[in-house]
Amino acid sequence: MKHQGTQGPASGAESVIRFEDVTKRFGEKAVLDKLSLEVVRGETLCIMGPSGTGKSVTLRHIIGLMKPDSGSIFVGGHEMSTIKPDDLRDLRRRMGYLFQDGALINWLSVGDNIALPLRETTDLTEAEILDRVNAKLELVKLDGAFDKFPNEISGGMRKRVGLARALITDPEIVLYDEPNSGLDPETSQGVDRLIRELANTLDITSVVVTHLVSCIRVVADRVLLLEAGNTVVDCSPEDFISSSHPRVKRFLGKDPD
Repeated sequence: MKHQGTQGPASGAESVIRFEDVTKRFGEKAVLDKLSLEVVRGETLCIMGPSGTGKSVTLRHIIGLMKPDSGSIFVGGHEMSTIKPDDLRDLRRRMGYLFQDGALINWLSVGDNIALPLRETTDLTEAEILDRVNAKLELVKLDGAFDKFPNEISGGMRKRVGLARALITDPEIVLYDEPNSGLDPETSQGVDRLIRELANTLDITSVVVTHLVSCIRVVADRVLLLEAGNTVVDCSPEDFISSSHPRVKRFLGKDPD
């Protein structure tokens, strides 16, 4: 549902992700309740909201890990409820996903973790794969970390390794699930700046689930606040932070009641 004063995506821009009245229930609870949203090419949408409001579930629908009970989802021109398995595999190659914990495989080196999607889904030679991995390590400012193992690097470095792996297939869409979780403020700011830099230089369409105002200040073009599986506000980060909407004020801790 749209609310007075909401912004929405830029008019006339190409839609990359679109939800139309999407509902998803777990038992009696509607985690998504007729949710509609749109993300256009090159845009970074940040999704905020209290726990249990459907933020991560929204990401899982975008990547095709879940299907809605009703409503329609379009990603990259495909209707996700009816997409064929081969088309879904091709679509996922155009997408990257950064998990909350980085989801690295502990017994693989940093370089092998990043190379895994290429080894599983492409016919590239090993030399070509290594060139791409080293390029992505340089992109996330981890030159020289190829042979290290996940337990030998910091939480912030693991997050950047996860980001390099999400980018290894040169995706058009990247989904971030709490990219700042478990990080100290200084490292968190570095990850935010990197996400913004990648969006600007690679023209990536991004969806970021976060609960941090510091994150949306840096990375967001638009902010969506969810509650009970639907949209409370949809606006610029500046308008979100200064909003007089009572639900936004409570979420940001500005309302003593």
